[in-house]
Amino acid sequence: MDERTRAEVERAEAAIVEHYPRLVRLTYLVLPPSMGRHRRVLTAHRLVQRALPRTRLRRPDGGLPAQRGPAAESGYDEVRLRALRPALAHEGGPGRGVAVMPLVWGLRLFPRAGGADELALDQALSVVPAPVRAALGLWHLEGLDEDAARSVLSRAGVEDPDAAQRAAAQLDRETGAGAATLLNSAEFDPCTVQTRPTDLLRRRQRVRAVAALAAVLVVGAVAAGALRGDGERVRPPETTAEQALDPGRLVRTPNEQWTDTSRVDFTAWPARGRQAGDRELLARALRVWAAPPADARITAAVGASTRPPDHPPQLLYAGLIDNVLVVVLHDGERLVRYAEPEDATPTLHFARVDGADLTTAAALVIGRGNGWMRYLLAPWISDIATRDLLAPAAPVHGLHVAPDGVTDRIPTPPEEGAGCGRWPVAQFRTSTRIGPSGQVPPFLVADLDDLVPVHLTYLPPPSGGAPAAGPGEATGAPALASWARTACSLGSLRGAGVRSVNNWAFAGQRLPEDGGSATWVCTRADTWRGPGSVTLRFLPPAARPADPGQLAGRAANTAACSRFGSPVVGGVHWQAKSGKWYLLAAGSQGVGGLDATGGVRATGHGNTLAAPAGRDAPAEVAGRLADGGSVHALRP
Repeated sequence: MDERTRAEVERAEAAIVEHYPRLVRLTYLVLPPSMGRHRRVLTAHRLVQRALPRTRLRRPDGGLPAQRGPAAESGYDEVRLRALRPALAHEGGPGRGVAVMPLVWGLRLFPRAGGADELALDQALSVVPAPVRAALGLWHLEGLDEDAARSVLSRAGVEDPDAAQRAAAQLDRETGAGAATLLNSAEFDPCTVQTRPTDLLRRRQRVRAVAALAAVLVVGAVAAGALRGDGERVRPPETTAEQALDPGRLVRTPNEQWTDTSRVDFTAWPARGRQAGDRELLARALRVWAAPPADARITAAVGASTRPPDHPPQLLYAGLIDNVLVVVLHDGERLVRYAEPEDATPTLHFARVDGADLTTAAALVIGRGNGWMRYLLAPWISDIATRDLLAPAAPVHGLHVAPDGVTDRIPTPPEEGAGCGRWPVAQFRTSTRIGPSGQVPPFLVADLDDLVPVHLTYLPPPSGGAPAAGPGEATGAPALASWARTACSLGSLRGAGVRSVNNWAFAGQRLPEDGGSATWVCTRADTWRGPGSVTLRFLPPAARPADPGQLAGRAANTAACSRFGSPVVGGVHWQAKSGKWYLLAAGSQGVGGLDATGGVRATGHGNTLAAPAGRDAPAEVAGRLADGGSVHALRP
């Protein structure tokens, strides 16, 4: 008989209790799909619960000590083998005469349904032998290499482990190397089940409400875990919070999902990085997120919550970046970057990213140092280059990207107060698998000390009386010329949780005394949480491409200069070459006239106004609208 000492049985029992969901998932995978999901769920639980060896109370051979031999295998290895053997034997038909335990009456149990990828994998698994399914499970669920998996298969009674592994490798290739992620999904989790009734009329004739109640209680025991050896206590079910901290439940998106989805955002990112399979690292990251230690450094963008995870998040990256272990997680609303620097003080960085899209989910900051940073790129970014916004005519410089999507170091903009001699930004180009070449133009992003870079756009002035359909990418010559003159103002937006910044050239104006043409620009910064801020600038002709012009107005928490805002008006005092001062004002489309009052009184019948005025003459400027309303100029 297969018996063990009391200590060995206790170790095996502890292994079953600790790794119960893992063992049941492996056993469920190996069992024949032809059994049906309900029977597979119950049988998987039964086989794992029956994997506990029996106890031997006395030593054999008159009580003499056993001879020395190879070191005993761990309790987990033994119970895994004891569950795997009968699961493999079910391929030829389950044994009879063994009571099914746990027993469920009146309900059908089955794991949660997955998507098309999970269904395709389940169909592929249904046509291969049990040893092939076992090999896949030992690789992707147990994390064993081929040699270790071969040993387990051989000891479990598989006649040709090598052939089973070759067939498993072929199936793995056919599924696009995404089997590891899919096998860890809810589709193959017999511990998280749904219930449906059986034939209600027939069941009502046979059993009454008490049977249904008993069935519900048994289902709770199935989902909770294994019965103790004495049959008196049951492992309590995992709470939602406990599930959120289980690295085995992390969501892992298949590598190629971004090519076949209408939702191109962080949910389409696959899990990358050499430590993506390091359960200990992932568990530490989740624990620190849930309960940060007292010495943890926590940074949160404005509007980003630091609350613990309330469901298993998605893994985006786990790896070593410049001698710092980094894990990036996504919970559908936030990005969380966990880092273990050399001083072992954990760091958490939170950023809000709900509503991200192809451009705003194109990259995140994976590492940062003194004067440099690195991006982790979305899988749909095919090319990255850097450029200096203050040098619009300078060519871009290509940047190397590692196979896991991490870029080389990129210079960061100067710190506040350190001058503004350069402003490096990144220029991204998307893969043609997202859309035909030219359909998605290159776009610019800027690092503003948040976890996610800021998308820079440009809206040209109305052409022929018709406004542009909306902001476009800031990579054309007019856009780059506009951004060269406003780039240094981006410094005031650092750490503010900004999602995108748009330069809108809302008006052009001929200057008095043949002073040339000026442009009025409204720079609007939109945050992830919703509110935006605007800065109006007056840009006269300049000797240098990066001349910042003159501040004309500011406003916070406003809809101005957005598609939801009303027309905008700005005014400044300007000195001509002759030394004479003027009040200049301009309004966006929809402004049919301008009026200046106070220290300067003047009226214009278009959307621009120029009137002689003292250098410091106070003036109030308002624009007249076609509907009879008015809009006042923003103040600096």
